[in-house]
This record gives sequence, C-alpha cells and structure tokens, in this order.
Amino acid sequence: MNKIKKWLDIRFLKFMVVGVVNTVVGTAVMFVMYNVFHQSYWISSASNYVVGSILSYFLNKYFTFESKKKSLSQVLKFVLNISLCYLVAYGIAKPTVTWMLQGQQGALRDNLAMVVGMVLFTLLNYIGQRAYVFKTN
Repeated sequence: MNKIKKWLDIRFLKFMVVGVVNTVVGTAVMFVMYNVFHQSYWISSASNYVVGSILSYFLNKYFTFESKKKSLSQVLKFVLNISLCYLVAYGIAKPTVTWMLQGQQGALRDNLAMVVGMVLFTLLNYIGQRAYVFKTN
C-alpha cells in the first residue's frame, strides 16, 4: 500500500493536469482526423500522439517532473516510452474492442477502441515517464 501511495503524490496530480490539456488537444486532433478527414484508425490515433507527445514532453519535463536535465538521452527515452506505450495500448485496444463489439458498425468500434486506447496509454505513459524518462533517485 505504501508503494501505491508513493506514486500518487503531487507529481501524479500534475501529470493528470497535463493529461487533461493533452487529452483535449490530442483527442480533438484524433477525432477530426478520423471523422472529418476520414483517415484510418492508425493515422488518426497516431496524429493524436505526435501532437500530444510534443506538448507532453515540455509540460511534463518542466511542470510535472521539474527536470533540469538537458540531454538527447532524455528526449530519446521519452520518444521510446511514448512509442511503446502507444503500440501496446492501441494494439490491445483495437482487437479487444473489435472482438467485444462484433457485429457493430466499424466506426463505432474504432471510436470506442480509441477511447480505450487513450486510457491504457495514460496509465502506461505515467509509469514510464516517472520510472524511466524523468526518474529521480
């Protein structure tokens, strides 16, 4: 229980605030790409994370984790973390929601899969950023 409390501190609250900003911006990009520009599931969700990740890096680096470190290594760790979290979260979400909603319209399944992917991504991303990218000793 103490391990959980250790992770649910002010940094978690700041991460969630940054997450709200990223979610508003990224979700708008994703759903506009899918529903207005008729891009695929993968292009739409990836667009979300390209735009959101750039915003996330700077907000989490300076606001959430207050990292003063300036290094290419940290940027590369961030890109690796975001990429793995994206692939795992959306890779799980799409087939799972598709299987659960067999017989439903493709657009409904894809939109719901994107929402499920967002939730999974957020959890995995927080763990990765805190424990790996912006880790403090």
